[in-house]
Amino acid sequence: MKMKKELFIRLLSERRFKELKEDLMTMKAVDIASLLSQLDDKEIAIVFRLVPKDKAAEVFSNMNSSMQSTLVEIFSEKELRELLDNLYMDDTVDMLEELPANLVTRILNVTPQNERNIINQLLNYPDDSAGSIMTIEYVDLKKTMTVDEAFSRIRATGVDKETIYTCYVTNHDRKLEGLVTVRELLLSPKTAIIGEIMQTHVIAASTLDDKEKVANQLQKYDFLALPVVDQEYRL
Repeated sequence: MKMKKELFIRLLSERRFKELKEDLMTMKAVDIASLLSQLDDKEIAIVFRLVPKDKAAEVFSNMNSSMQSTLVEIFSEKELRELLDNLYMDDTVDMLEELPANLVTRILNVTPQNERNIINQLLNYPDDSAGSIMTIEYVDLKKTMTVDEAFSRIRATGVDKETIYTCYVTNHDRKLEGLVTVRELLLSPKTAIIGEIMQTHVIAASTLDDKEKVANQLQKYDFLALPVVDQEYRL
């Protein structure tokens, strides 16, 4: 349920933060971001801190670059790290492309080295390429797993993934060997081996493919997702 702007402003001015927090819990992330866009910088910072932690990253992703810059500048290192921990990597990269250089430096300073390496790699892909818009949060399985083991991995890692409906089967070097959907897993016996039920003829995009070409492939084959691989066919 959307909160009217007038009520939102009144609760904020009266410092009725408990009621604000309760209302924010029932709102969609995109609606919260829209309301925040009508506030000044100080109010944005106050209200964003009231947003439930499980939807804060989604709200942030729906903000415009000016609002994101405001929060990045105001946040403590601890708050910034907590936010980045919950943002999908592609959303982080999109944000960095729009922020001023000094704020990019601030974010990279609180980012672990391994994540900085990934960010730098994604930032270096051409703007019109598949690599520039791909996510690196996906569920990977091994062909020796059973269906039951696959579901255990999905439950253990899926909460941090941007998509879990399509799972990709890779070897120890991340080379793409096949894919399997959650529907196929649900309809297979628990003891079935992934290598026996996975699809091996996989349509994939290259990191340097034009993103319009990739969009056309998604539409043509009615895919929910399309794997992106490098020159060695590594996911």
